[in-house]
Amino acid sequence: MKVSDRLERLLDNAAQLRPSHTAIEDPERSSIISYDAFRRLTNDLQRILVQCGVRPGDRVGIYAPKSIGTVASIFAILRAGGAYVPVDPTAPPRRNAFIFKDCSVRAIVAERRLVEGLQAELPASEPFAVAELRSFEPSTDLVLVRMLGEPHSLSSVEPGTLAYILYTSGSTGRPKGVMHSHASALAFVDWCSEALLPSERDRFSAHAPFHFDLSIFDIFVAMKHAATLLLIGEELGKQPKKLGPLIAERNISVWYSTPSILRLLVEYGNIQQYDYSKLRLVIFAGEVFSPKQFRALQSFWPHPRYFNLYGPTETNVCTYYEVPSELEGDLPEAFPIGKACSGDRAKAMDEHDTEVPPGQEGELYVSGWSVMLGYWNLKEQDRRAFFTDESGTRWYRTGDMVRETNDGSYFFIGRRDRMVKRRGYRVELGEIEAALYRHPSIAEAAVIAYPDEDSGVQIKAFLGWSDAGRPSLIALKQFCAENLPSYMIPDRFSFLSSLPKTSTDKVDYQKLKELD
Repeated sequence: MKVSDRLERLLDNAAQLRPSHTAIEDPERSSIISYDAFRRLTNDLQRILVQCGVRPGDRVGIYAPKSIGTVASIFAILRAGGAYVPVDPTAPPRRNAFIFKDCSVRAIVAERRLVEGLQAELPASEPFAVAELRSFEPSTDLVLVRMLGEPHSLSSVEPGTLAYILYTSGSTGRPKGVMHSHASALAFVDWCSEALLPSERDRFSAHAPFHFDLSIFDIFVAMKHAATLLLIGEELGKQPKKLGPLIAERNISVWYSTPSILRLLVEYGNIQQYDYSKLRLVIFAGEVFSPKQFRALQSFWPHPRYFNLYGPTETNVCTYYEVPSELEGDLPEAFPIGKACSGDRAKAMDEHDTEVPPGQEGELYVSGWSVMLGYWNLKEQDRRAFFTDESGTRWYRTGDMVRETNDGSYFFIGRRDRMVKRRGYRVELGEIEAALYRHPSIAEAAVIAYPDEDSGVQIKAFLGWSDAGRPSLIALKQFCAENLPSYMIPDRFSFLSSLPKTSTDKVDYQKLKELD
């Protein structure tokens, strides 16, 4: 059911069909807004953005916790012809300042308390002015930071085509921007409509942070069907004892999160005490969900349909698997990531860009409408990320190793490089190392990851320390918190006089794994 060729028009259609229906609820702020009021709110901010100089093709940052105002910001930016660039409001200001400078934002919708820290990290050559937005959204103290310099354009992308940029962990220690168009996002949204059959009666969870690609489903599928979106803040989303009753009491019918959150709900959410009869769809993505842990969840929630969605940020969701309502016999080691969706094609390829037969391991390549435009101003990264076949079709190299079954489904085997998934986020271990090297007493740093049944993946940092006195664990964690998002902070630290090296004088990660 295709109703639009641009994301912001999903809101227009919903407001026209169900103007008085609740569009968004924010339990933490006791805020609620109808579709008609939400559209007017969005129009107000669009006018402010245009008055401040935002033009089609400009990037506008979002640096604030979840609220009705931040959702309105997304649609206002799109309506102005811009692309929104959301960042983690809990991440170090240095990282967010880099992102905004990297993609040369025209303006930033920010929570007032975060502006000072951002200003301290921006160079003097990046002047800005702050405009009040209190009349726009009184429940949160939002301001508009207007950058006074001339933004850099990206000539290869037509103005108005780019919808959003999500920054992911980069192998050089710097985040890289994944560019998605309206068309690539809508390819996924339209597939969700056909496969999951949402309706205006549904109440969607908005558990994922807006800088995380799972939020594309929450926001835009809910808007397409004039359903209700229930905002779950970052702190509440990590507290299973509060989250469990919230899902039941707010009658959430469509839940989407990483498996790690579902595991927490089973272990600490006391979910056996509540009525979840309204819950009809439970969708998980971002990391592997152990069938053993899934069965524990299903014993409490036996009625919903369950879907395992797969796709790196660069592809939205490109494969899916519906978990059977009854798991018979011995449990599999892992669920499949399933078959291609969103109008995409997938195939397993060897190192020579040749397709491998079913049953043989290969890297998953994806082609289709849901695939990203490319990386922001990283032409060399684009060149390495894509393969163009003889017919001229462009395939994205996911870096994930898979095995295809005879029925066309895929099983995920592991990462080809040093990138891991943690709490649903993609983490490049090199970025953690780069942050550790900022410590004046760290002479060497190497980070490894290994699977863990409880948390999915554990991260350990090996450090060569240049000073006599080693820091406490608390001091190291505090340093990491000032330089990394919380999901990238190592779980364990180990001190070595020097890190093992290969014959080419590179860190020997295999030896570190053996030592561990």
